[in-house]
Amino acid sequence: MAKIGINIATGSLQQEEMIVGIDLGTTNSLVAIIHPESKKPVALKEHDTSSLVPSVIHFDAFGNTEVGASAKTYLETDPQNTIFSAKRLMGKSYQDLKQHADFFTYKVIDDDTESLVKVQVGDRFFSPVELSSLILKELKQRAEHILKTPVTKAVITVPAYFNDAQRQATRDAGKLAGLDVLRIVNEPTAASLAYGLGLNPEEEKTIAVYDLGGGTFDISILRITNGVFDVLSTNGDTYLGGDDFDHAIVQHWVRQFGITQDELRANKQLAQGLRLRAEEAKKTLSNADVYTAEWNGDTLSITKVEFESLIQPLIDKTITCCAAALKDAQLTAANIDTIVMVGGSTRVPLVKQAVSAFFGKPVHDEVNPDEVVALGAAVQADILAGNNKDFLLLDITPLSLGIETMGGLMDVLIPRNSKIPTKAGRQYTTQQDGQSGMRISVYQGERDLVKDNRKLAEFNLTGIPGMPAGLPKVEVNFLINADGILVVKAKELRSGVEQSIEVKPQYGLTDEEVERMLLESITHAKDDIQTRALVEARTEGEQILGTTEKFIAKNSSFLTQQEMIDTANAMQALQLALTMDNKDLIHQKIEALNEVSRPYAERAMDQAVAGALKGKTV
Repeated sequence: MAKIGINIATGSLQQEEMIVGIDLGTTNSLVAIIHPESKKPVALKEHDTSSLVPSVIHFDAFGNTEVGASAKTYLETDPQNTIFSAKRLMGKSYQDLKQHADFFTYKVIDDDTESLVKVQVGDRFFSPVELSSLILKELKQRAEHILKTPVTKAVITVPAYFNDAQRQATRDAGKLAGLDVLRIVNEPTAASLAYGLGLNPEEEKTIAVYDLGGGTFDISILRITNGVFDVLSTNGDTYLGGDDFDHAIVQHWVRQFGITQDELRANKQLAQGLRLRAEEAKKTLSNADVYTAEWNGDTLSITKVEFESLIQPLIDKTITCCAAALKDAQLTAANIDTIVMVGGSTRVPLVKQAVSAFFGKPVHDEVNPDEVVALGAAVQADILAGNNKDFLLLDITPLSLGIETMGGLMDVLIPRNSKIPTKAGRQYTTQQDGQSGMRISVYQGERDLVKDNRKLAEFNLTGIPGMPAGLPKVEVNFLINADGILVVKAKELRSGVEQSIEVKPQYGLTDEEVERMLLESITHAKDDIQTRALVEARTEGEQILGTTEKFIAKNSSFLTQQEMIDTANAMQALQLALTMDNKDLIHQKIEALNEVSRPYAERAMDQAVAGALKGKTV
């Protein structure tokens, strides 16, 4: 096997190969690199095609997948098997998505728990990580085809407001696609890097990044000092974007031609046809005063003035978000040095005018707004590759650090390549009623099961007051100081019981061992994620069996005899599924048990509420 050098500064494998920058977007995704000759960032594309790959996945009847432009055509013809906006599901539970459930035309599983959402396609179940990995795999293959070289390392961007779980899910998706994810970078930070902001260590600036994409709007206020980006505040609307501009034009024509909303809903072809013309109109009106098109024997037309009056309320909404972000950052528009425009929808002249007027200065829109985030990710990748000698690389963690959770899984708190010093925390709870202690086992490594990682330390948090399972809240905090010493603290928040331990994470690891651990994590990524999914499905199945059993013991009077029989059968089927190595089967049986228990659980709840309203306690 060829010896691979390792760069201790980045903990990354060094071969003569490209590190790519990836913008994994809600609507479109793309890959960029630093061009070896010009040393400038460029977005990868085949000769005359676009650099954008629609973030759409279609599953056919045989389970084959298509990603990108070819999958987009199925949005209309086979909506239940065509997944779009998977990024919105990243790190989310069904509870988070409840009020937007009708936005998705495919089946998002409602198991009414806090667990992460799953998407059902036929009788298979997919996590957002698996779906995102399919898009990343397509981008990886596309990059390899264009560059004629293997692509195994990447920097991937995420919105600044993404939490720890969403960032970890993005890393996992990369790993599953066969990519070593060197760094997760905030999208506004990447956009700023693409404009060369933050590359001069002496520079101190406050930047506003206005990002209006196809389906989402974000505003971020950043401060750069000594090349370090700090996110001061973020705001936005995850259901506002260029699609809404199109929708406003469609509604304008619908009113003009006297089409009812029912007709529009019932006639998919009519709706899609108008939407496509509306998109065309929006683009045309960036450079023209009127748009006209012949369609179905009618003439569709709209003027720039009409268009601008239709979208003014939407733009006003974004400006309200900008004001809120400034207020949160405790700044005024005058404190902002530079405004960077991101997202295809910022090409609309009225958007630029409104943003420029609000901040009182011209905006930066010279770089292609569709590509700016990916280009910035490529700049960051180049710095990590050590090619940008003017840029100082800070000390970072060579391997991920985390703790063991149910089923022997590794829950990462500090991902590898995190800058030192750093801290991270997460809350956990007990598995059993009255549980008085919790073992905190600390591991280092990139694999999904702790048995494949390296144990650093463990301690017991004891003295947790007896409470029902799921009620105690134990916060585990990891802090790595400037000397690379890891302090792990665990505290039960309701009682204040706490315990801590000091660990030296770098202890005794050679470069070769770090290198081997990194290589193994990529080689075994697919098996690891499947194992993790199976363990999580089993854990969920066991929990549901436990809660159903408890519920029936307490509320058997609410169940008819038939419901008792059906529940027993469903529980038996789930019990049997738990003994098999098939996560889809377990999810099917969980869903079946949920279907059986939903009606009587709702009856019990209604009765309890009615009792409470009469002044009785539940």
